[in-house]
Amino acid sequence: MNAFRALVSSSLGRKFLMALTGFVLVGFVFLHMLGNLQIFLGPDILNAYAHTLQSLPLPIKWGGRLFLLVCVAIHLQLAIVLTLENRRARAQDYEAESTLQASLASRTMHWSGAVLLLFSVIHLLHFTIRVLFDYSAMPYSLHDETVHDVYAMMIVGFSHWWMSLFYVVAMVLLCSHLSHGASSMFQSMGVRNDRWRGILDWLAQIFGVVILLGFISIPTVILLCRYTALELLPVNQIVAQYEAAKAIAAVP
Repeated sequence: MNAFRALVSSSLGRKFLMALTGFVLVGFVFLHMLGNLQIFLGPDILNAYAHTLQSLPLPIKWGGRLFLLVCVAIHLQLAIVLTLENRRARAQDYEAESTLQASLASRTMHWSGAVLLLFSVIHLLHFTIRVLFDYSAMPYSLHDETVHDVYAMMIVGFSHWWMSLFYVVAMVLLCSHLSHGASSMFQSMGVRNDRWRGILDWLAQIFGVVILLGFISIPTVILLCRYTALELLPVNQIVAQYEAAKAIAAVP
């Protein structure tokens, strides 16, 4: 505890801790994207993957969730503290000059972070807690075991254009946030020097674009299958089954 207090008591320590928690969150986002992209491999593979995660021992499952939550809380708190420190440290003319030179991503990091926090809450309510839509009538038989049909949940959820639009906007902000944050993370860890600055900034931009394309490909394909003749995913079939199951469940 004393070592942690000593770390957060200095500006350099706070930047390092923010970079470290950012590294954890970046890794989670990348793995989460890979998991979601399994929707294109079919319901068996995606539902088996989701069921494996849900079947983890409680200490591992909830320990991981708690660890991520703590990382998010520390990251947000340090972002606020460091932003306030930077504003107090800058003279008015220097601040005006740096604002003109700063990238759009760096100037909107706090706003994009707030929107992404809101998105995370809505995303959890949608797919984890499952209160935005009633998926109770959508079980899936996986190797003679009844599991949650995450495949159908994603298709039904993103078949609503407003949900997909909100998701895409959030992912654009995430891409911007990650591109700037990953570059700053290298700098805080002492890796980003004059020699490597250009390469690391370029890699951060590429990483952000890959994350963006990976995430938004799912709602984009679902909406295209919903409203065009594209049949990469059985969207209309799944939606029809969902509506029929809801109608049956509503009958007293």
